Amino acid sequence: MFLVLTAVAQTINGTVTDAQTGEKLPFVNVYFDKNHGTQTNFNGHYSVARNGSKLTFSMVGYKTRVLKVKAGETLDVKLEAREDGVLGEATVTGTKQRYNRKNNPAVELMRKVIAAKKQSDLKRHPFYSIDKYSKTIFAFNDVTDKVLQEGKFKKFPFLKDHVETNNETGKLILPINVDETVSQEIFRQSPRSDKTIIKGKRSTGLNDLFYTGDIFTTVIQDCFTDVNIYEDDVRLLQYPFTSPISSKTAISFYRYFLVDTVMVDSIKTIHINFTPNNPQDFGFSGSLFIAADSSYRVVKCDLGIPGRSDVNYVENMRIIQQFQQLPTGEQVLVRDDMLVELKVVNFFQKFMVKRLTEYSNFSFEPIPEKTFKFRGDTQLAADALMKDDAFWDKYRSDPLTESEGKMEQLVTQLSQVKGFKPVLWVAKAFIENFVETTTDPKKGSKVDIGPINTIFSQNFVNGFRLRGSAQTTAFLNKHLFLKGYAAYGFKDRRVMGSGEITYSFLPKAYLPREFPVSNLSLNYTNDVMSPSDKFLPTDKDNVFTSLKWTKVNHMMYFSRWTLAFDREWENNLRFKAQLRHEVDEPTAALFYQPLNGAGAPSLAGDWQKKLTTVDATLSLTYSPGAKWINTKQRRYSPSLDFPVFSISHTMGFKNLLGGDYAYNFTEASVYKRFWLHSWGKIDTRLSAGIQWNKVPYPLLIMPAANLSYILQDNMFSLIDNMEFLNDRYASLFASWDLNGKLFNRIPLLKNLKWRESFGCNVLWGDLTDKNNPLLAKNAADARLFYFPGEFQADGSFRYLSRAMDKKKPYVELVAGIHNIFKIFHIEYVRRVTYTEHLPAKRKWGIRGMFRVTF
Repeated sequence: MFLVLTAVAQTINGTVTDAQTGEKLPFVNVYFDKNHGTQTNFNGHYSVARNGSKLTFSMVGYKTRVLKVKAGETLDVKLEAREDGVLGEATVTGTKQRYNRKNNPAVELMRKVIAAKKQSDLKRHPFYSIDKYSKTIFAFNDVTDKVLQEGKFKKFPFLKDHVETNNETGKLILPINVDETVSQEIFRQSPRSDKTIIKGKRSTGLNDLFYTGDIFTTVIQDCFTDVNIYEDDVRLLQYPFTSPISSKTAISFYRYFLVDTVMVDSIKTIHINFTPNNPQDFGFSGSLFIAADSSYRVVKCDLGIPGRSDVNYVENMRIIQQFQQLPTGEQVLVRDDMLVELKVVNFFQKFMVKRLTEYSNFSFEPIPEKTFKFRGDTQLAADALMKDDAFWDKYRSDPLTESEGKMEQLVTQLSQVKGFKPVLWVAKAFIENFVETTTDPKKGSKVDIGPINTIFSQNFVNGFRLRGSAQTTAFLNKHLFLKGYAAYGFKDRRVMGSGEITYSFLPKAYLPREFPVSNLSLNYTNDVMSPSDKFLPTDKDNVFTSLKWTKVNHMMYFSRWTLAFDREWENNLRFKAQLRHEVDEPTAALFYQPLNGAGAPSLAGDWQKKLTTVDATLSLTYSPGAKWINTKQRRYSPSLDFPVFSISHTMGFKNLLGGDYAYNFTEASVYKRFWLHSWGKIDTRLSAGIQWNKVPYPLLIMPAANLSYILQDNMFSLIDNMEFLNDRYASLFASWDLNGKLFNRIPLLKNLKWRESFGCNVLWGDLTDKNNPLLAKNAADARLFYFPGEFQADGSFRYLSRAMDKKKPYVELVAGIHNIFKIFHIEYVRRVTYTEHLPAKRKWGIRGMFRVTF
């Protein structure tokens, strides 16, 4: 005890603040001499061993202070900013010098830092484990007294009790969501396995008001991820930023400048500043503090983004990281502080995301094999959501602030405000596209009405169309779910609809599609559609996609039964088995007429009124690394950085339950994104399929034609409905988003912060002789149908569909501009092949969509 007290008595502690604003100042130099000193941390705090009687406090832009100190003293210091006249006048003459990497001492030092990275690679060990604590706070930012008294918050007077001052910025903030996670990262070299076990997890605040899973938390965590500068690419804001110590591109992407030698936690370091060559590129700017010894390890880094950066919505970003050297020699990150200030538009409330991550208990001891035996990359401990306060106090180095600890109270107070529930109910209807049947957030909606954007739509057969839809939720039953819709067309005066019952073998929080699925579903649908509607990734009744660039009058009524089993595993392997019975009835300009040797269809021909198909489909999809967000309408991934592999086979049965044809159809596809560092990304999707049997044209392969003005990924923008019919095909969709790499270098244009993209969509197809109704040898084969088309006024027939030349692919080129006003994406599409007999206006088109990205 005597020795401990003596050591404490020799330590000087305190906090350094701005004398005028009271803001706590990080990275202030605090030293007795050049060999004995430290710097203040992110919160302005310092602790230094006494090694003299006078302690110096210095920082660029502030007056230096030298103070006498006593052993064991707590010394809080206020620094005054320098006045403009203090430094006096200086005349600078000379010419602008071009930045040069050759013989640049800063660059030479960085080459050594990059070369030394491999010495800190923990995966050199057979095993390792690390404990990780993470806290993410989402808050309203810059909440002034005026906002609380006169603005949109004045009806909530209790909010002032939840407002606090942010220590880093000095601004008033209102925390509205707090997420905490304690996990253990484990690694095994052979057989290689890298997994995470979540020991504790909790989220309070805004998430409590929504029931579609942790959508809010998932998006925030996907955008503001862990920053590891020892990796070549740092994924942040859903984009790979080039690390300042990247082995591949750092030297060519950044400019480095030697600043000074400073003490950081009693370690002598070399201070280096860096910034991207082009400040509008997605990259960091900031400082690195490199150990001034032969190890060339990073002791601390201070990251931000340039003020002229093209990153959307981010007003300010600062990431301060602290590193330590392990006894085994590796330099590891032990604390990561991230602060991001966000502004969507000027008239909207500003936001702040604050993230703290701490790493501890680094171990290289062998890990039992059974520890790795769970599916997927992440395991949630059975009691992870039920941890008590003692558990969280054990892992927190910084306790929750008063406001952070009162999230549940804030939600309760909001719920009790008169008129808040109806406002929330309306807001959720717009956000989620569904209307809940209760306004009480605690009870939860047992039935949701929607999607809303399908209430009104139109098509050639129905004319104006009304639709009402609804679905049950887990608040009614956690295993059994119902959904359906009823629709009415005012032109054909026909009632249509759909009903589905799903049993989930796993209990669900809200809807049966939540990851991982294990469902058995029975669906019946009686409706109308065009053949191309089956390719739409959204609902065919979406009011926006019902606006077509071409006349879509080849449609069919259909009556369909499906029984499906859908099973998904934690490693994102998904298996689906489906039985289907469908009766199609052509309508409007669509008809089914078997070949009769006449050479062309006729109005007086023997038309087949219906086509019945009975088939079974088996499919496998694998998307390693995918994360999912559950909404009330569908499930989607916040990021498309993972590959997707899929394969399926469909077998049709003749004479079973009235099936007219036997057929086999096999299809496979692969999606992959390629990042090109500062040159953006390339998304590619390659698909191929074969129809093995002789079948009429409704069972042939038609292109994924997007007939809407709204952009749809992986669909052709200028191919008409059933324009090409094949029994084997291959397609490639490739798009290159340069993320402003070119526009940022064009004067004036770069101020708009637009981003360019280019694409190419290719379809290769072939129709073998056995399925070609245009060949003379098949003219009387009643198993085939005449291709679809339209009868002209003079009685002649104009074909809509054609067989492709297997030596001539269909090609359309795309040039796009996105980030227009930060929300619009516009593309110009040009059709390159199969343009014969097309009017000029059909050879190109403009397509657009809303697309919000950082």
